[in-house]
Amino acid sequence: MGLFRFIFSKTFFIQLVLAAVVLIVLAFLALQWLNVSTNQDERIEVPDLSRLSLDVVEDRLDEKDLRFEILDSANFNPDYPRYSVIDQVPAPGKHVKENRKIYLTLNPSGYRKIKMPDLIRTTRRQVEPTLRSLGFVIGDVTFKPDIAKDAVLELRHKGKLVNPGDELMKTSVIDLVLGDGSGRYGSEEDSLQVDEPEIETDYNDEF
Repeated sequence: MGLFRFIFSKTFFIQLVLAAVVLIVLAFLALQWLNVSTNQDERIEVPDLSRLSLDVVEDRLDEKDLRFEILDSANFNPDYPRYSVIDQVPAPGKHVKENRKIYLTLNPSGYRKIKMPDLIRTTRRQVEPTLRSLGFVIGDVTFKPDIAKDAVLELRHKGKLVNPGDELMKTSVIDLVLGDGSGRYGSEEDSLQVDEPEIETDYNDEF
């Protein structure tokens, strides 16, 4: 009966209220400390780093107490300066906490080189889409005497013969030398030569 009477006494009620107040105050102080320690109220807007060089990027991020990390370079984009930022995460305008790392993708110095496949003696219909899919540009198309019409006899770049396995920069212009289907082999000079008829002389004198 003594415990039951104490629970419903005024003294117990006052102690219960005091304990609740202390608990609320401690919880409030803990939340305030958490906000200060994690900088939840301090948000920094991510700047637009597109087209900027690394030197400029470093200065911009230092001013805002942000860091950066470079990801692998992407495919070359001629619309952006070389070694400039072409992509970033988080995106510009996003709000992040202090010391947040910004991930950057840079534009490489130029197009990568591509190994030329063996396309000799294949047809023009096969070669042209193959070269375009590899990133090359079809240039001039000329013909030489050959038995196979539209068969690729030579590939040339800036006048130089391109052999299978040679590496050329993407977007290089490739000239095609094709067979004309004339049924002859040889150079154009050979095809222009005309055989002179032999002149037979008759040495039999009539008497």
